[in-house]
Amino acid sequence: MDTEGRRRSDNFEDRGAGGGRMGGGGMAPALFAGLLRTLGVRGTLILVAVVGGIYLFAPASLKHAIFGALSGDQSDGQNAPGAGGSVCAASPAFGKACDFSRVVLASTEDVWAAEFKKGALPDYGRSVPPYRNPTLVVFTQGVATDGCGNATSAVGPFYCPADGKLYLDPGFYDTMARRLRAPGDFAQAYVIAHEVGHHVQGLFGARGIRKPGDDRNQTSVRMELQADCLAGVWGHTARASLSITDEDLREALTAAHNIGDDALGHRNAATFTHGSSQQRMRWFKRGFDSGDARECDTFGAASGAL
Repeated sequence: MDTEGRRRSDNFEDRGAGGGRMGGGGMAPALFAGLLRTLGVRGTLILVAVVGGIYLFAPASLKHAIFGALSGDQSDGQNAPGAGGSVCAASPAFGKACDFSRVVLASTEDVWAAEFKKGALPDYGRSVPPYRNPTLVVFTQGVATDGCGNATSAVGPFYCPADGKLYLDPGFYDTMARRLRAPGDFAQAYVIAHEVGHHVQGLFGARGIRKPGDDRNQTSVRMELQADCLAGVWGHTARASLSITDEDLREALTAAHNIGDDALGHRNAATFTHGSSQQRMRWFKRGFDSGDARECDTFGAASGAL
């Protein structure tokens, strides 16, 4: 995959550490309230004093681990900026991740503007507006979204339909490579394209649809698999402009496999919310092979055909 000399999207916000406006997140408030209920005010104050003394003389690495556990931060913190600092300027790795993400976002803008203009979209009986670009927000540790409340980096990349923005901690790319065993730049691009897919769904009317007989989890699976398929449509259409190779495709399929509900340890299919590894790979490949968003109608598919 070649991103050199490609357009960078301007629909981009660098919120810095803590997402610029986040406050009161993580485990600490809930933990403190629980201690008050269990130990009372005097007992809680004694315990806090003891733990505070241990924290004061602990090495820096242990302090970070304690703070990360209380705040919900799951990153290793090596590249995280100081409070309010620029994410993209925090390190060369983060700078590269920001630049790469802007290239991928720009490519999705070009692809989906053209697809919406052609009207090559699933038809859910709703008037479809011209394509509107989403904004990508980068942050570390946690973020206060403009429509979906607070979130920590532990939730991974996500799309907020209330504000039309994608939220990403660039440290997730390292998490993909090390913890999810899904390295590679096209695997990273797949993540952005998937979240853009959720934005696309909202514009052509998939959000809010429920197939008769489906419960909430099954509806969620259909939404996620459709976003995978739409990510594949983007990959097909951008293949020439970004020099996407067969090896890149394998990277994306590996990522899709390794974030399937079963690959992440869920055993009961009734509790799946994103789809199995095989389903996620199949629907991404369907979009990638066809390049046609109309092939991504997961809501028209029987449950056994997902």
